Amino acid sequence: MPRAFILLLDSFGVVGAPDAKAFGDLGADTLGHIAKECAAGRANRDGLRGGKLTLPNLESLGLGFTARASTGDLPESFSSDIKPTSIYGAASEVSNGKDTPSGHWEIAGVPVNFDWGYFPNETPCFKEDLVTSIVKQGQLPGILGNYHASGTQIIAELGEEHVKTGKPIIYTSADSVIQIAAHEESFGLDRLLDLCLKVRDLVDELNIGRVIARPFTGTDASNFARTGNRRDYSVLPPAPTLLDGVKAAGREMIAVGKIADIYAHQGPTQVIKASGHDELFDRTMEQVQTAPEGSLTFTNFVDFDSLYGHRRDVPGYAAALEDFDMKLPKLMDALKPDDLVILTADHGCDPTWGGTDHTRENIPVIAFGPDILPKNIGLRDTFSDIGQSVAKHLGIPSLKFGTSFL
Repeated sequence: MPRAFILLLDSFGVVGAPDAKAFGDLGADTLGHIAKECAAGRANRDGLRGGKLTLPNLESLGLGFTARASTGDLPESFSSDIKPTSIYGAASEVSNGKDTPSGHWEIAGVPVNFDWGYFPNETPCFKEDLVTSIVKQGQLPGILGNYHASGTQIIAELGEEHVKTGKPIIYTSADSVIQIAAHEESFGLDRLLDLCLKVRDLVDELNIGRVIARPFTGTDASNFARTGNRRDYSVLPPAPTLLDGVKAAGREMIAVGKIADIYAHQGPTQVIKASGHDELFDRTMEQVQTAPEGSLTFTNFVDFDSLYGHRRDVPGYAAALEDFDMKLPKLMDALKPDDLVILTADHGCDPTWGGTDHTRENIPVIAFGPDILPKNIGLRDTFSDIGQSVAKHLGIPSLKFGTSFL
């Protein structure tokens, strides 16, 4: 019985979407701009990487041509002589946002056709009544932050005051999100997670997509570091997703990393927590070797987004891509004859772009396996074609949205 694996490279867009202008992202191009910066020698870092972007395995699968499906051009330093060995193309998003839940849910066959609630980009960004309720429900001495911010930056700015006062750091971004950072030891991890659950209830009426716990450790601003105990508290998808379909068919739906959180734990039959690309890849490899027939394994490689995209770190993003590329042959060699692997993303996060937010971009669609024949599928109208294709491959009922490319 066939198995399927979705490996989602969080934020790895391949050029701006047709409606990028409406999102303030006209000209954004995560892959293209990384490749351009590398080719120009502007993405070199001693001890990390240097020279042009080198992704031989992804390129042989057809990565360059996924970009060409959107723009008509290959990224800098990519060869036009490659004969792709996978099903390859790109997909545009029809959901109303460029956030994590919208992208993931649409991939799984449930586009977001409503508008999320957002907090204004002003200081303070949270209304007084919400802050009052958070303080009361959490039995807090107050809060810090209350503005749009980069997570690592605001921890460096306010972390010491947080440890001293016991006030959690609460902030937001251009996404439909409220994030709460607190020290794992001085504030307590369990206390932070409990606070996030309380805040989840408070912001439901505002239609906020996620409440994210951002625990960190360290002794001062010079060494504060976020940990792998992040937790996303998402609203439920508005309709059954691919994950639900796999579970309803009596199959194993294995969520690796933050996938279960993104779908509000609706659908997964197994949840495997992991953080960092090495650990995420290792846990995925374990499933390639042991996942039962008919199963779906879904992994989110979050560091592309959280460590490199949002931090606008081009050399770091390029090095992470090159490292992932080097790992791919190990995975490919371990596949069974009927396996299907789909490499994709959920949005863009161009590290050369202004600000620190996601960018509205098309995503790559690369599907391969021992028995998968190469094919150019062009530019797809919706991310949901991915979920529909997985459903067809696994032989479970069709999703309500999307067209299979298999």
